[in-house]
Amino acid sequence: MADLNQLRKKYQPVLDTIQKEGARIEALDLQGDKLHLSVVADSEASKNCVWDAIKSVDPTFADLAHEIVVQAGERTNTVQPGDNLSKISKHFYGDANKYMTIVKANALADPDKIKAGMELKISAA
Repeated sequence: MADLNQLRKKYQPVLDTIQKEGARIEALDLQGDKLHLSVVADSEASKNCVWDAIKSVDPTFADLAHEIVVQAGERTNTVQPGDNLSKISKHFYGDANKYMTIVKANALADPDKIKAGMELKISAA
């Protein structure tokens, strides 16, 4: 019989990555002999980071049943110091070159003039 605490300890690096990426855990419980983990990430890039963390803990993940999905619909992002549209685009869309999607969603006159603290709409890719 699997032990929930042992499996949580084993997959703690995954849980840490989820928190670091700002993803949301919808479920974390035991289903049979497997740790069941359901996660909603805010971007494809975050989803990939969680997936990479799982594979680095156990490439076979035989004791893990997981669902990792990207939040659907429009979101917002607060620009942080050092951010640019390519960096934000890479995070949300997995492609730095999709920054024009953000430009259009926010009707930005000059994509190079975003400032820390600005709220940007991030539309679905």
